[in-house]
Amino acid sequence: MKITEIISGKKPSLSFEVFPPKTSDNFETVEAAALKIADLKPSYMSVTYGAGGSTSKFTADIAAHILERGVTPLAHLTCISSTRENVRHQLDNLKKKGIENILALRGDIPQDAEKLTSDYRYASDLTKEIAEYGGFCIGGACYPETHPDSPNSDSDIESLKIKAESGCSFLTTQMFFDNNILYNFMYRLLRKGVDIPVIAGIMPVTNAAQIKRICSISKSALPQRFLRIVDRYGEKPEVMKQAGIAYATEQIIDLFANGINAVHVYSMNKPDVAEAIKNNISEILK
Repeated sequence: MKITEIISGKKPSLSFEVFPPKTSDNFETVEAAALKIADLKPSYMSVTYGAGGSTSKFTADIAAHILERGVTPLAHLTCISSTRENVRHQLDNLKKKGIENILALRGDIPQDAEKLTSDYRYASDLTKEIAEYGGFCIGGACYPETHPDSPNSDSDIESLKIKAESGCSFLTTQMFFDNNILYNFMYRLLRKGVDIPVIAGIMPVTNAAQIKRICSISKSALPQRFLRIVDRYGEKPEVMKQAGIAYATEQIIDLFANGINAVHVYSMNKPDVAEAIKNNISEILK
């Protein structure tokens, strides 16, 4: 089933993200966690893709096993260090496994970027390649607080408009911790004529160590209300976990109440976190 079909109805959708192992040694553990999350019957599940395609086989395999569990998978695909031949090979493999949905991403630029060999520069280039290949529902990423590499928010939205024109059918946001940031972002999108569906990306922060990584990756603004929770409970793992799930749940409820019907949870391969969030909003999802 196509992601655009899943998120197009009036019923709220809740999806989860998992990431494949870096080596085959951990494959069974990661796969078991992914399938436990699949057993929760989310609207769909996304499977990430390692830098430079380092986990491409595992991404496709886990996505295929999720599909076998009766849950629609969304396979990530990055292009920054890929050739057109390699991307075509990945598309052939995903098609063979019955995967219909791809999240097209640029990927992180490696430190030795001057030595980079790639047929693609932007995610929109990859989006266009996948669209020309045909048969896939293509999504893209967006940053409500502006992509770190964009000079300003207007330029960032222009890039998203190019993605949409290249064949992108929906956008999934990077994590954010203040819903007003998303609402303002969506207003700016519509004002610029970008009217494809936007899926809100929410990360439950269940331990204080995540904060440093979050800030380094996304530059997300951390509201004082959120920081007070971390300050108060960050040294108490079980309490922080409960508080983080509660904060994410409140965000999700507010999003649904304000007409954002599609939410994607960065569940970090944690079935218990995914289950807790789904249970917290079980009646809303009906």
